[in-house]
Amino acid sequence: MSNITVCSRFRPLSSKEKINHGDNVCVHGIDAETFVFKDEKEEDFSFSFDRVFYEKSEQAEVYEFLALPIVRDAVNAINGTIITYGQTGAGKTYSMEGPSILECDEKKQGLLQRAANGLFECIKSTEGAVKHTIKLSMVEIYMEKVRDLFDLSKDNIQIKESRVQGIFLSGVTEIAISDHAEALQILSSGIANRAVGETQMNMASSRSHCIYIFTVQQELAKEKRVKCGKLVLVDLAGSEKVEKTGAEGRVLEEAKTINRSLSALGNVINALTCGSSGKANHIPYRDSKLTRILQDALGGNSRTALLCCCSPSSSDAPESLSTLRFGTRAQHIKASPHARCKEDYTKNHEASHATKYESRERILNKMRERMKLEDVKLLEELFILEGIFFDANSVEELEQAFEDVTMQTISSLHQAVEDLVCTTEELKHENKALKARLAAAERLNGLQTEAVENGNANVLQKISDLLSQFVSWVRSLSAFKMPK
Repeated sequence: MSNITVCSRFRPLSSKEKINHGDNVCVHGIDAETFVFKDEKEEDFSFSFDRVFYEKSEQAEVYEFLALPIVRDAVNAINGTIITYGQTGAGKTYSMEGPSILECDEKKQGLLQRAANGLFECIKSTEGAVKHTIKLSMVEIYMEKVRDLFDLSKDNIQIKESRVQGIFLSGVTEIAISDHAEALQILSSGIANRAVGETQMNMASSRSHCIYIFTVQQELAKEKRVKCGKLVLVDLAGSEKVEKTGAEGRVLEEAKTINRSLSALGNVINALTCGSSGKANHIPYRDSKLTRILQDALGGNSRTALLCCCSPSSSDAPESLSTLRFGTRAQHIKASPHARCKEDYTKNHEASHATKYESRERILNKMRERMKLEDVKLLEELFILEGIFFDANSVEELEQAFEDVTMQTISSLHQAVEDLVCTTEELKHENKALKARLAAAERLNGLQTEAVENGNANVLQKISDLLSQFVSWVRSLSAFKMPK
């Protein structure tokens, strides 16, 4: 087993940072792997990673060290994942895409363009392959929904799991690409559909996590095998502090969702690295869509690299320190990826198609034995509508379908509870107001009775004053707007 590769990258100071804070930086490089970081309290912290890319590092350096070995492995049927992580405006999307996916010189091209080109270059040098296919998918996780960026009508793609494929996106669009130039054109169309917004820290801040999936398949005629590997690149949305970004309205809600999913990612990293040795502990992959999709990458079934992007400015020291600590924890994750080959692919593929219908019928027949016919028909329609695939030989698929329905039910119950709490609070406010009015009326009635019995002018004056107060109070109460 090996650890995942973790690197850090510091972007140059922005013009705004230079104007507001001068040329002060919070990082002092020691060598290519170690540096000293100074926080806002002037306290020094030493960090070491597999590689540190400082302000003057070139895009090619990052690709060749971090990504190229994973690209080569993907062609050799070993799944690989590359993740960019850091606060908003730290240079994640620049590292991934460069200034533009299409219109930028070769020197500034990001990991995405170089990886697409690298896949085709590696395939050319592969011996024994008679046919190859590269397919590209692209999704974003926006407000905890997985959206297909090549087909916007697919705005809630379900995450599935099987023994053969591992984690996969059910029904996601896959586009076959024939060369590097075509790949960039297709990527450009998907990126244009991505959710972005303006904040005080970033003119084009990513409002979603973006995931690029290259599936590489090669047929080896002599060995009657098919090699199949996946290369996944993940451009995470940045963590945000509202007081710095000035987010409000819809952008604020997006920021909350982003921060929750990044928190879930941190919890998964902690569970993977802080568990007691020899004892299995629960890993909360299902706490967010992001961690569920990254389950193979973080759980050891993929060769994984993490690029921690940071600002060198002293004004961003707390956020950069948090990013670096995240990277330090991630260094302890163990990985044991293996090649994925299918023996006698044609025969197995045809057999799986032949048994798919039979498997479905066996499951439905078992349901008919214990359930009413109309209930079975309704379930069948719902399963087809949701795109749930059943494999009678895989208990995991049935469990996954059950868990999906369970999670949807829990989510609906949570919403119902929130609505009930809101209604209860409104009723409490109304009840309090009614009690106050009733108490005032009782006091007024008592004073009136006292005035009649005693004929006391002072009591009448008290009544008059109380009536004035009561009228003012009722007017203010009617102007009060209950919180929704």
